Amino acid sequence: MENNRRSFLKFAGVSVLGLGSLSLLDGLTSDDVIASSGQTSAEATYKKTANALTAKRWGMVIDTKKLSGKICRKMEKACHQIHNVPHHENKKHEIKWIWEAHYKHVFPGKQDEFLEERLKELPIPVLCNHCANPPCVQACPTQATFQREDGIVLMDFHRCIGCRFCMAACPYGSRSFNFRDPREAIAHENEKFPTRMKGVVEKCNFCAERLAVGKQPACVEASKGALVFGDLADPNSEVRQLLKENYAIRRKQNLGSNPSVYYLV
Repeated sequence: MENNRRSFLKFAGVSVLGLGSLSLLDGLTSDDVIASSGQTSAEATYKKTANALTAKRWGMVIDTKKLSGKICRKMEKACHQIHNVPHHENKKHEIKWIWEAHYKHVFPGKQDEFLEERLKELPIPVLCNHCANPPCVQACPTQATFQREDGIVLMDFHRCIGCRFCMAACPYGSRSFNFRDPREAIAHENEKFPTRMKGVVEKCNFCAERLAVGKQPACVEASKGALVFGDLADPNSEVRQLLKENYAIRRKQNLGSNPSVYYLV
C-alpha cells in the first residue's frame, strides 16, 4: 500500500511539473516565494498576531429565524471578495466558499410531512463544517488539507496536487476544484489573501486569516446577527449558550464527522 502511495505521488508530481511548469511560473506570487523559501503559504497567511482570537475548538451557530435571501447574498459577497473567490459564468466551473440552498437539500434526512412553511423555501447558508473528525484530512495524500489544534480545517494550496480525493471524501460538497485559472475571473483582487491557480481545490477557511489579527469571520460580520462564532469547548461562550437554550441540528451528523456548524431551527 505504501509503495502504491509513493508511486502515485511521484507520478502526480511529475505530471504537475511537466504539464504545468509554464503556468506555475507565469502565476508566481509573493506567497509562492514565501513557500519556496521554506515557509508554507498556510503558515504565512494564518500567522497569529498579539490580537489574535483564539479558541480550543471554533464553531458556528446559524439562526435560521434571522435569515433572508438578502442577508445570505451579503455574506457570500463579503466572503468571496475577501478570499479572491473567482466568478465564472459557467456553473460547471463555479467556486463556492459559502452559498445558499433550500432546507430539503441541506437536510435531506430531516424532511417532515408537516415541515414548517418558513423552512421550505428559506435560503440556508452552507459552508465547510470544519468537522472534528474531518474525512477530507484523512483522504488527502499530501497533507494539503489539514486540521489545526483549534479545529479549523485549512488548505495549503501549494501542496495540493489536484487529486480531488478530499472532494470525494467530503459528504457535504463543501469543496470546489479550479478547472480553469481562477485569477482570470477575479474582478477586484484582495492582495492580502493568496490567489490560487488551475488544478487546486479550495474551500471555506473559517476566516482563519482574520482570526489571526483579531477579527470575526467576514460572513459573521455581514450576517446581521444570524451567524454567531465562538468556542464550542467553552461552556460560557455565546455559541454554547445558544445551543443550550435552543434546538439545533447539524448536517449529516450520523456519519460521525462531528460538524462544527449548528443550525437553530
